Amino acid sequence: MSLRNALSRPARYGALLAGALPVLTFPGAGLAGLAWAALVPGLLAMRAAGSAREAAVRGWWFGAGFILTGMYWLVPSIGPALPLLAVVFGVLLAPFGLAAHRLLAGEPTPRRAAAALLVLPAVWVSAEFARSWHALGGPWALLGASQWEHPAVLGLASVGGVWLVSWALVAVNTALVLLVGARRVRVRLLAGATAAVSVLAGPLLFAVQAAPATSGSASVALVQAGQTADERARLEANVRITRSLAGRPVDLVVWGESSTTADLDREGATVDRLAALSRATGAQLLVGEDARKADGRISKDAVLVDPSGVLARYRKIRLVPFGEYIPLRPLLGWIAGVSAAAGENRVPGSAVHLLPVVGRDGRPLPVGTLICFESAFPDMSRVAARQGAELIVYQSSTSTFQSTWAPAQHASLGALRAAETGRPVVQAALTGESVAYDPQGRRLARMTTGGSGALTVELPLAVPSARTWYVRLGDWVPLTAVAVALGALAAGAGPRLRERRRPDAPAAAPELPSARV
Repeated sequence: MSLRNALSRPARYGALLAGALPVLTFPGAGLAGLAWAALVPGLLAMRAAGSAREAAVRGWWFGAGFILTGMYWLVPSIGPALPLLAVVFGVLLAPFGLAAHRLLAGEPTPRRAAAALLVLPAVWVSAEFARSWHALGGPWALLGASQWEHPAVLGLASVGGVWLVSWALVAVNTALVLLVGARRVRVRLLAGATAAVSVLAGPLLFAVQAAPATSGSASVALVQAGQTADERARLEANVRITRSLAGRPVDLVVWGESSTTADLDREGATVDRLAALSRATGAQLLVGEDARKADGRISKDAVLVDPSGVLARYRKIRLVPFGEYIPLRPLLGWIAGVSAAAGENRVPGSAVHLLPVVGRDGRPLPVGTLICFESAFPDMSRVAARQGAELIVYQSSTSTFQSTWAPAQHASLGALRAAETGRPVVQAALTGESVAYDPQGRRLARMTTGGSGALTVELPLAVPSARTWYVRLGDWVPLTAVAVALGALAAGAGPRLRERRRPDAPAAAPELPSARV
């Protein structure tokens, strides 16, 4: 098929636009309720395709529309590379289009309807899981994250992570397509029952599960410097705001990512200032260091400081593609010349580990500290919870994207991580949003972009040994999804392969393997 013919299919443009619809469910537009039906237009376009191949292409275009719209705020960082990334990652939803066509086209039988209600959520979650591999970018804009404001729905996340929330959403969307298009009573009953179970499962889990076990509380101050002229002004703003906390009962003061560009292993004068602040406030400080180290390379660290100086540090592991490093720099390094992409690669850390915070009363307060983009990764906060963190802290800087939906979307991820781990979660951002969530993902405090000052919140602390089902079992949902998707592929491809081996079999029109189960 020629490129001209490929671009002259209006249904494909419809699929591209349909891919933008789910983005409206995330913070910014904030239409979280729409997530339960946002995939329906795309599914209808894929179901109506004239062939399996065309359905796969429409799934691809749908995926490209989703990435292009969901990541639009990256334009200042990667410029013309965004459409390229949309095309590359959009292909992950081609199997979704294929499965939708195979299982939903025509008049579905009860068997095909049951397969659709199982396979389509599995294929979607498998695509999200693949896209979430940090080497490919990371798990931004997972469909399940749209439900961050609904702790009852996040009851699913405590069992299966954000992946189980995504699964439920896709199951309901699939059920709606069957309810709209099917005439058989058994199919409609099956679809209705699946939708009801998917919608009610989260609230039921939220209701029947005991609240996460807690042990005491801690007062945490999140320092938001606000917009500043340069790095020096940023440091001075953080110092001024922190000094204002003197005399208040605070256990930990958290600054945002990149709150200082001093290498605190070498610049003693800055360390002395921070130690003096710790003495004045009676609390340890967790500051964000973005500095060139003695070896000449740059890294981003969270540094714990007390009255004696630097106690411990954590180095950011999952770097932001293009923002903090350029993948395959010899091949893609040109992007830095046409955008604000990283001029040189940051150096990543090696492992998640807790920082030995001590409260104002001398009580140990093990903290899982992660940095900015790492709040998108469920596995990292899970590791911190398994290590015994009582609190999870994120340091953030989204100042490049202040006028976009990115800061609100980023801040919302803390609710998912809290519900998954049963730990309170806070995020301190340089320019907003700074937020705090309780162990079930309910927001306790917020400072939006444009604000500055200290946001102080009293947090219930998790019992170090407490484990949600997600912390215990890990990524069982996406792994199950991959198994189901591969099983569906094998079940659909097997009969065709056997048919092709028959010497007297008639020639068949070339198509992609069936996903019928």
